[in-house]
Amino acid sequence: MYPGKWAAAQPDKPAVIMADTGQTLSYAQLEERSLRLANHFRSLGLKPGDHVAMIAENRMEIIEAYWAALRSGTFITIVNRHLTVPESSYIIHDCDAAVVLISAVLDTAEALNEDCRDIPHRISVGGTLPGAEEYEAVLAASSAVKPDYEPRGDDMLYSSGTTGKPKGILPALKDQPLEDENIPLIQLFTALYGFDDSSVYLSPAPLYHAAPIRFVMTTHARGGTAVIMPKFDPEEALRLIEKHGVTHSQWVPTMFIRMLKLPAEVQAKYDVSSMRAAIHAAAPCPIEVKRGMIEWWGPVIHEYYAATEANGITVINSEEALAKPGSVGRDGLMGIAHICGPDGEELPTGEIGTIYFELEEGREPFVYYKDDAKTTGTRHPQHERWTTTGDLGYLDEDRYLFMSERKSFLIITGGVNIYPQEIENELALHPDVKDVAVIGEPDEELGEIVVAYLQVEDHVRPSPEFAEEVRQWLSDKLARFKIPREFRFIDEMPRTPTGKLVKRKLTEVPQATA
Repeated sequence: MYPGKWAAAQPDKPAVIMADTGQTLSYAQLEERSLRLANHFRSLGLKPGDHVAMIAENRMEIIEAYWAALRSGTFITIVNRHLTVPESSYIIHDCDAAVVLISAVLDTAEALNEDCRDIPHRISVGGTLPGAEEYEAVLAASSAVKPDYEPRGDDMLYSSGTTGKPKGILPALKDQPLEDENIPLIQLFTALYGFDDSSVYLSPAPLYHAAPIRFVMTTHARGGTAVIMPKFDPEEALRLIEKHGVTHSQWVPTMFIRMLKLPAEVQAKYDVSSMRAAIHAAAPCPIEVKRGMIEWWGPVIHEYYAATEANGITVINSEEALAKPGSVGRDGLMGIAHICGPDGEELPTGEIGTIYFELEEGREPFVYYKDDAKTTGTRHPQHERWTTTGDLGYLDEDRYLFMSERKSFLIITGGVNIYPQEIENELALHPDVKDVAVIGEPDEELGEIVVAYLQVEDHVRPSPEFAEEVRQWLSDKLARFKIPREFRFIDEMPRTPTGKLVKRKLTEVPQATA
């Protein structure tokens, strides 16, 4: 369940391969380097429950630092490298980091290093920064002797901040040794998707996000190899699947859409038959997109609905997805789902309400770090062990969950509820639309109107004529009241690299109304 086990059994096997450079990190190297860094944390006086932070592009040192935290009993917060200096600094300080590791390669590195000069210990990765210790020098000077007892730490990741300031999600830290195999997520992913020592996991997403780093952890716990892309590219992803014989991967729907829009000859050029489980999450997937991926890759497409808070999960495989199009799966593997109304009353089958998960015995509810008010807002008014992240949905007669929309994204126009995701799913399938977001904007007469923001393909010229073409294209797909009143064109959608729309930033992006 930890690198040392596999370092002894298969020391030279690659634990990590960087897709762009081919650089590898063997299990023996991962074991020694993560141990040295963990020992450095201990030498600085860090104790179980203390915090470290890291900000970097996708690189091996993130994985080394993650395992160092896991084997020193500390929490690690991996920060989104795309944030501004004030945004990054806020998270690093908010998590009470005693140590911060900063990639010197980042454009923001020098400014962030200066802004974090009050952090007790700073370490520069991949270069030098004033006043910071160099990563390789730290490892060289640290002990490689394994302590008698290594308490297991955890990650404390931050929500993406799509609807406000990011929130630190503090898991309950148990006093358990690193070698303990009773890790629910690892056991769950292994059972669902068949991770073992033959697994080759492709990560096309940023490692600061919960799913990619936790799937890498699962891969290493089972002795497999993780192939890390510096950033997603649709054809490059297909090439890597063929080159490395990838068996497992994790995606977001926008990646599927971009791969499906590749020319047929490009899709057919690469052998993807090694794939055993292509897992997607993070955002709802349009039904036609999922069907297209199943037709192309076969019944290896799996979806789960969960949150960084890890308060519950639903899962669905390819066969179920074809039988229950649009569903994100069934509950029961990590808590029971309940659909509740505004006063907490449980709603009948088919009615839309807030999704709560009832924790199974032995698990503690998550808390938001240093924010009791936000934590309280996630609890059911009558059931302390029922928690929510604010999503809406409904259960059908077979207990399959269908997502609707976050309350904050719901559009109410003329007293009618409109769920933007339904409109976005249709617009995403237009051949000349590269990306889309739909929001409600104030209107004196109707309260709100539906507004669509479009990022078009490179060969398309934004214009009122194109907007009208899209409007007509929607006319036989959506009810008239759901069709956007306005279309606005933007150069790039404000998404996190994990695929989540940051809708609060849409109105800040330069645009041309059509």
